[in-house]
Amino acid sequence: MTVPLFDLRRQNAELADAFRAQFDQLLDTAQFVLGPAVEALEQALAQRAGAAHAVGLSSGTDALLTALMALNVRPGDEVVTTPFTWISTANVISRVGATPVFVDIDADTYNIDPARIAAAITPRTRAIIPVHLFGLPADMDAIMRIAGEHGDIPIIEDAAQSIDACVGERVVGSIGNVGCLSFYPTKNLAAMGDAGACVTNDAALADKLRSLRVHGQVGARDFPHIGGNFRIDALQAAMLSVKLLFLDQWTQARQTIARRYSEAFANLPVVCPHKTDGVRHVYNQYTIRVLDDRRDALLNHLTDRKIGHRVYYPAPLHLQTCFAGLGCEDGSFPESERAAREVVSLPIFPELTPQEQNQVIEVMCEFFR
Repeated sequence: MTVPLFDLRRQNAELADAFRAQFDQLLDTAQFVLGPAVEALEQALAQRAGAAHAVGLSSGTDALLTALMALNVRPGDEVVTTPFTWISTANVISRVGATPVFVDIDADTYNIDPARIAAAITPRTRAIIPVHLFGLPADMDAIMRIAGEHGDIPIIEDAAQSIDACVGERVVGSIGNVGCLSFYPTKNLAAMGDAGACVTNDAALADKLRSLRVHGQVGARDFPHIGGNFRIDALQAAMLSVKLLFLDQWTQARQTIARRYSEAFANLPVVCPHKTDGVRHVYNQYTIRVLDDRRDALLNHLTDRKIGHRVYYPAPLHLQTCFAGLGCEDGSFPESERAAREVVSLPIFPELTPQEQNQVIEVMCEFFR
């Protein structure tokens, strides 16, 4: 049996009729840019996040970029973030002319280690971007406390992989100054292409985000900001509104699969995803750490047995060529580098069948036997 890492066709096939109805409605109204479809999605996203405002944007990357622009992060500024994440998180910092300042991760959670953040803060620090990686919230209480102790440094939450994840009753994205969501097709709430959003409780910041997504425009003729074309497409918003109705169900399915995996792997020489009391993990990825230098051998075994898998992220950002000018080298962030050598993500998506789950478990146990 071949088990895919994920299969977008299964979910979309179940909702095809609802998608076609939304498409037909857009054809009838011809409101393809912003308009009611976008407004409806934004209202629903804000409500889910427990935030006052949501602003639909063209991608998760553009959500991060627009957030930095809205907070006036400029050349010469510094932004603290993690080197163990997708490259967008740091790329957008460089795109506004600022400098990424990397902080190593916590070995258990793979999220930025709050204990290391204070040492990275300088008079030039203008923002901190924690990433809620793989669906697990970062330690926002500690991060917010550190930001407050250093003059209320703005917090941009990269929640691209973690829609609906929670710290207690607080939904990620709404805890800091602004949260950034991605609806890339592999995310828990998946568009049919690129799309994203920002959520915030700051009305002035929300207004600026809305202005920046339409070239910095305010009103009919005034352009007080330099912005861009960062609008979410109305067609993507309409499709996401259909899917949003099923997000709770899909998240529960992911959590059920994750529990089953963790129980089955309890006696294997692997470290299963971290669990923290009072924190809701939404398992965009089910990522294990393989001990005893056996990760690459396991990758070969999974490939031979046709089990989908992926290594996120094989080289931390501080070792990427585009950031060579920062002066980092091997050993600069040892926990991120160790994670890159030891982790692998296994199939987890709501439509993964019990038989496919059995196959993943059997192949894993077979390898370690």
